[in-house]
Amino acid sequence: MCVVCRERFAQSTLIRLQCHEGSLESYTGQGRSFYMCSPCIGHKKAPGQLARQCKSNALELLMNRLKEIIVNDG
Repeated sequence: MCVVCRERFAQSTLIRLQCHEGSLESYTGQGRSFYMCSPCIGHKKAPGQLARQCKSNALELLMNRLKEIIVNDG
């Protein structure tokens, strides 16, 4: 389920992320994770949901990190 739109998708179509010490990362295989669908990357609620998941107020930093993850892993 996408944390932004709350829609259910197959896990293979979602982006799996995790927060480590307040920083957004691609899932490493350990710890808690969450999923985000591709259309929600540019959604206006995305920064707030990422901040909520990472317990951080650095909205712009989290969005920049998300874009880096997508470019490097995609």
